[in-house]
Amino acid sequence: MFTGAVRGVLLLLKSTIISFVLLALSCRWFRSHQSTKSEMTVLYSRSSPSDTHPTMAVSSENFWSCVLQVCGISLPLPPKKLIGNMDREFIAERQRGLQTYLDSITQHPLLCSSLTVKKFLDPNNYSANYTEIALQQVSMFFRSDLKWEVLEPLRDIGWRIRKKYFLIKNKEQPKERYLLSWMDLGPDKFLSDKDLQSAMKLFTSLSTPYLCPLLFSSTSESSALLIRPFSERGSLRDHICKVKPRESYLKKYCNPKKSQGLELPHIKLYGRQILEALKLLQDGGVFYGHLHTSNVIVDEGVCRLMDVENGMLGVPSALRPAFTQLRKINTTESIDVFCFGHLLYEMTYGRPPDSVPVDQFPDAPYTAVVSVLQSILSTEACKSGMPTLSQLIQSPLFSDVRLQHSEKLQIKVPSRLKEALKTAKESLEKRLHEEQRLLHQHRRLTRAQSHHGSEEERKRRKILARKVSRNKIHNKLTSTTTAGNMFSPSEPTKKFEKSCSGASSPPTCPSSPTPPSTTGKSICLSSHLSDKLYVHLSLLPLVCLSLCQVKPALCQISNSIFTFESACIM
Repeated sequence: MFTGAVRGVLLLLKSTIISFVLLALSCRWFRSHQSTKSEMTVLYSRSSPSDTHPTMAVSSENFWSCVLQVCGISLPLPPKKLIGNMDREFIAERQRGLQTYLDSITQHPLLCSSLTVKKFLDPNNYSANYTEIALQQVSMFFRSDLKWEVLEPLRDIGWRIRKKYFLIKNKEQPKERYLLSWMDLGPDKFLSDKDLQSAMKLFTSLSTPYLCPLLFSSTSESSALLIRPFSERGSLRDHICKVKPRESYLKKYCNPKKSQGLELPHIKLYGRQILEALKLLQDGGVFYGHLHTSNVIVDEGVCRLMDVENGMLGVPSALRPAFTQLRKINTTESIDVFCFGHLLYEMTYGRPPDSVPVDQFPDAPYTAVVSVLQSILSTEACKSGMPTLSQLIQSPLFSDVRLQHSEKLQIKVPSRLKEALKTAKESLEKRLHEEQRLLHQHRRLTRAQSHHGSEEERKRRKILARKVSRNKIHNKLTSTTTAGNMFSPSEPTKKFEKSCSGASSPPTCPSSPTPPSTTGKSICLSSHLSDKLYVHLSLLPLVCLSLCQVKPALCQISNSIFTFESACIM
């Protein structure tokens, strides 16, 4: 009976200990979860250093784990600890870890363009609900045109924040599916409203094999609405990454598991078709600048460019952060060539380049492709210049490709619109030049400040300052010595000084008379001068009187100034 009671007490004690341990672990998880959110909030949610009230609305939702889980990217947070988490060293180390964590997110080309990231870093400028705005605009359009019907919104299939997509159908053709896109106009919109409407009307009337047809367009002062056919097979990037076109772009492209480059025949065929489309736009005076694999539709072995109107709508290119740092890319044609190099790299290796310029290309079975990539993306090409579209078409990689449409394609642009497009193109290039100039100046200033404030540079300046100081002192002493030699006494005077000083050396000549005694005679130079004279040695010759002996009592040298004390000896 006693044993049973002890056993019951032990079981009760064991259950109590387990309960306390579980409670402690849950409190620890809750505190660490809240501390992570609060640290990231304080670190990045303040709009200015003087703002003492950080914004908590965005960080309280804590979308980070969901976003990274969707992307398939593993970015662990810096480690925590339960005891000693208020130590100054631990707090500083954790802040550095959080900074590195957020730097990894902002340096990712797709994550940094995510609306969640932008809302967290800059909640004031990204507080608008663009989906609601797009729905309002689309609803107004459907009221005026009743033949269209919205089937579903396609959320996050594109990377632009201010561009929304909807899957719609035509009531007259209920089985067909179309893609409606609504977007804001960008800062590079230099066409007038009238010219922009004329250009959009021109695109809706185009029928070329290498451009995706635009069925309907409507523009206003601040936005544009476009309708084109929807491709169930997706874009060229969907084909490379082997993903479904309706999924979120973060899930499709951030960390694709099955991405693979294309075979050489497909690279040559698709590349030649894309070059022909770019050449067609260039000859017609239409500037593009938005070529990438997501803007290319592959339909039955034919590549077609999408969003060819983006240049006229003024929206920024996806590769603008890259080519603004390269001052040789300063025309619309060079921008298209640079974008084509990116596309060719992705078709070859199954992924876009990590950075540009690219000097070390991965091993590829197609040497002809690598030579073309080097002519576009290498450091030498980015500094000296890139080939033109015509030169790329005539290169050995694309010159022998046979096209189904052998006839020469052209876009007939009205003369008035062509002149307006030319003016807008010049304005766009001028703005690009100015942005590149400002960026170049900022980078030079940053490098100079970093170099000037480095520890090695400070040490070098200290050593140089010491050398200059020593050289100045040496030059002063040298000039003082030279001046003293100029006023040095002659040889007879030196001999006479020795005789006046009463030296014990024997006379040079036996017949030389002994100097007369000067007892009782006091002719002293110090009676006319002060006791201490502070004069420059170069201005004071050595004086010896015939009736007195001059004896230097004190001579102090400091900074080329000598103190000369002379006393008269009876």
